[in-house]
Amino acid sequence: MAEAVKQTKTSEFDSASFLKNLTSRPGVYRMIDDTGTVIYVGKAKNLKKRVSSYFRKTGLTSKTRVMVAQIASIETTVTHTENEALILENNLIKELMPRYNILLRDDKSYPYLLISGDKFPRLSYHRGAKRKAGRYFGPYPSAGAVRDSLNLLQKLFPVRQCEDSYYQNRSRPCLQYQIKRCTAPCVGLISEEEYKKDVEHTIMFLEGKNKQVMDDLSAEMDAASQRLDFEQAAVIRDKVIALRRVQERQYVSSDQGEFDVLAAIVRDGMAVVEVCFIRGGRNLGSKSYFPKGSGDSSPEELLSAFVPQYYLGKNIPTEILLSHEPEDQSLLQEVLQTESGHKVSLRKPQRGQGVRWMQMASTNAEISLTQRLSSRSNLLQRFEMLQDALSLDELPKRIECFDISHTRGERTVASCVVFGLEGAIKADYRKFNIEGITGGDDYAAMNQALTRRFTRLQKGEGKRPDLLLIDGGKGQIKEAQEVLEELNLSDLPILGIAKGPERRPGEETLFLVGREGEVTLTADSPALHLLQQVRDEAHRFAITGHRQRRAKARKTSTLEHIEGLGPKRRQKLLQQFGGLQEVQRAGVEDLSKVDGISKSLAQKIYDVFHGDH
Repeated sequence: MAEAVKQTKTSEFDSASFLKNLTSRPGVYRMIDDTGTVIYVGKAKNLKKRVSSYFRKTGLTSKTRVMVAQIASIETTVTHTENEALILENNLIKELMPRYNILLRDDKSYPYLLISGDKFPRLSYHRGAKRKAGRYFGPYPSAGAVRDSLNLLQKLFPVRQCEDSYYQNRSRPCLQYQIKRCTAPCVGLISEEEYKKDVEHTIMFLEGKNKQVMDDLSAEMDAASQRLDFEQAAVIRDKVIALRRVQERQYVSSDQGEFDVLAAIVRDGMAVVEVCFIRGGRNLGSKSYFPKGSGDSSPEELLSAFVPQYYLGKNIPTEILLSHEPEDQSLLQEVLQTESGHKVSLRKPQRGQGVRWMQMASTNAEISLTQRLSSRSNLLQRFEMLQDALSLDELPKRIECFDISHTRGERTVASCVVFGLEGAIKADYRKFNIEGITGGDDYAAMNQALTRRFTRLQKGEGKRPDLLLIDGGKGQIKEAQEVLEELNLSDLPILGIAKGPERRPGEETLFLVGREGEVTLTADSPALHLLQQVRDEAHRFAITGHRQRRAKARKTSTLEHIEGLGPKRRQKLLQQFGGLQEVQRAGVEDLSKVDGISKSLAQKIYDVFHGDH
């Protein structure tokens, strides 16, 4: 590769002088403003022709004219081939993030499903290098798609999904066994042979061999019936029914195939690329991408920029269907083939099933773009900044926050509020009346609320949050960790938000499980403002629930039925003892020490609680 060529002008850029000496070989050019910042990176088969096109007098878009007016210098790097230029351009765009390029947020790597190579294999979410022994299935378009598949597979085939450290230290079955989502191999409640059958069926399902799985299960059901094991036959029958329903819901086509479908739409100054993953003829889900700086591009230009940024350095499928044909489509195909080491077909479908897949992807793209345009941009920005602050792999589109409220341990209520990109989702708010704990034990209250909420989730009730926000410090966070680990949800991000020493807004302490130290956000951070908004709403909802419960209890309180104990004396009694539970525990002498409570009245109160009336 040749050395970079640079031409700089202290005043207006002298394009004629620069172009006069510019080579016609392939390479990459970098446009730089007067602050030394790279504002655009491009590739060219012929550098002289491509760069010259920016300085013609007509035919430029308004965005290009604005960019050219800011050029103070241009640097070029000559390459041996156009393919080499494309790869270099992609690397520079990712490194420099020039503001006039179409920029795709780096997704790090695709998520996969992994079946480990253990004696009792584990089914789990995996992202990153494939260093662990086992079978990998995917890639999937998003972490949400993987979790949906994990949840579905756990209902069909109860293969364990718990962490190895958790699995190896069990002395009794966990809640997953009790709700029939696991067969408890950790404590020997299933043989290795029987467990292996569930693993094999899981693998066949992931390979698209659903008919073979159903045939195997039907044969097992018949065998169980013949040996009069009707309970086992019923269990297998339920699996067959569930699998048939899943197949009806999941399969759009019976055709086999492994490819991606990319649909690009540009409208109203915003652009979207919808990516659908098709594996074994089954749609594994789709994901919407909104590249920056693409609002005035054509769909062809958008895909030309999107494809190399999205695929280079990652797993590349053998076929990619495109809604539009980029000008450099043949170049892109050649580079992807070289990078992947296998044949890659890049094409726009013209007939058959490919057209139907593209119609589906285009419909999803239209819906995503409409929702994006209509969503409140300020709230979306807060969510995006929160994602950056916490280094989350994906945008947290659903946040659930839990808070505890009580008065001196009496009538404890836990609240759960939900926020999405559209704001507060009040239909999903929940209150939990906490019972059976020591009054004032916020840790136990948090544990009970989270257990009830997420046990329901594992049973298929409600939606899974992308971020769990806990109003409290390390103690409450520890309770949340234990609950989620017990329910095999330890991959759910947990963030604790605790008030600072002076309890002033902007001085909150944030703890993200898995990260060393505190998460630091400035007082004016939009991400912190979002967390404060969600936390305050959870606090308000918890207090409201507690007051309602307390008011209801007071209407029928045991103290109301005691003759001679009016409202003022009842209030003074509760204040002195800190709640009804402590009044119930008090002796006659202690009760009589309260102003206005005589010994005879104290005896009446004591008798009411101790059954001598």
